[in-house]
Parts: sequence; C-alpha cells; structure tokens
Amino acid sequence: MRGLILTILVFWSVHMAYPALAQVAPTTREALAYTSLHEAGWSGDVARIKTLLGEGADVRARDKQGRTPLHVAAFASHDEAVQALIDGGADVNALEEDRYDIVTIAAVANDVAMVKLALDLGGDAKAVTSPYDGTALIAAAHLGHHRVVRLLIKAGAPLDHVNNLQWTALLEAIILGDGGADHQKIVRMLIDAGADKGIADGEGRTPLDHARARNYREMINLLR
Repeated sequence: MRGLILTILVFWSVHMAYPALAQVAPTTREALAYTSLHEAGWSGDVARIKTLLGEGADVRARDKQGRTPLHVAAFASHDEAVQALIDGGADVNALEEDRYDIVTIAAVANDVAMVKLALDLGGDAKAVTSPYDGTALIAAAHLGHHRVVRLLIKAGAPLDHVNNLQWTALLEAIILGDGGADHQKIVRMLIDAGADKGIADGEGRTPLDHARARNYREMINLLR
C-alpha cells in the first residue's frame, strides 16, 4: 500500500507541472532558433513547407529534443502544416526524444481535430509511447479528454494495455481523474468498448477498489 501511495504522489506531482511527463512543446527560445522546415512547421507556413520540400529539405531532421518538423507542427496545432509534411514524406509515427508521437501529443493537448487528422493519415493508435510505456489512450483517459478517447477507441487503441506503472486506461481514469463527468464518460466508454474491469494495479487493487476508495459513486455503479 505504501508503495502505491508513493508511486501516485510522484506521478501526480510531476503531472501537475508537465502533463503526461516530459511532453513539452518547443520553448520560445527554441522556436526563435528554428530554421528551414522546423521554422515553417512551427509557424504553420504551408507554402514555405512545400517550397522547402521541393528544394530537398530534410523532412526527418531533428531538433535538440529529437523533434521533427512534424512534431513541431503538431505541438503548434497546425493541421495543414502536418498534412503538408506527411505528404512530403514525414513519418507520422516518429517518436521524439521522450517517445511521443503526434497522436499522443495531440491527445495530451485535447486537440481533437489533430488527433483525427493524425489517425486519418496513418497514425497508430496502438503505438506504445511516453517514458511510461503507455499509449495515447491512457494519456487521454488520465486527463479526462473524452472526445479523444472516443476517437482512439474507434481507431482500435488497445483497451487493456498496462503501462510501466501497472495501470490501464481504466485505472488511470479513476486513480488520476477527478471523478467528474468527463472521467465518468471515459469509464463508461471503456467499459462499453470491452475494457477488462478485472485488471488490477501492481498492488492488486481493481478499478472498482479505487472507485470505492474515492467514493466515486457513478463509477462504482458502472464498474459493478
């Protein structure tokens, strides 16, 4: 029990500063230093992206944090730039230094349009991402982004993937959620889609156990 509490406290404290640990957009200083496709991706300059690609610019180039122009455009929420970069050969499933792809970047940001676009362009809802060996679905469930969760479930995201904290999307929605309407919707969607309610955490506690411990009555009713 003590181990579980310590794990939650560490995880929660980091998440308050950085949603889905280590996923951070380019800083102002980094953005000002960008050139070529990184600069065009960050600013959403589609015409320049196409010109640069035509001149042979490296669409897979990386900044100091391992971000490609595609990652940068996704962080900046430039849909047309993302489309242009992928049309120009960018790897939609590339991971940056902290192991985030654009699907997970958009999921954490609750950027529904970007999640849909990334999936439509070949993004993998099943990809294992982040330092937690998680998925975009787990990240979205934890953060209460129910519209993103719906898209990811429809795209075939693994419902019962267990990350290296020994949590599934269902467990994270309860353990790290606030018990409110958004997280209730997510719990309901996961259950309706067939998520296994019996998968326990590393301490042997099930989703129902966690819901009861927090007195999340609506979730308790859903999980019974």
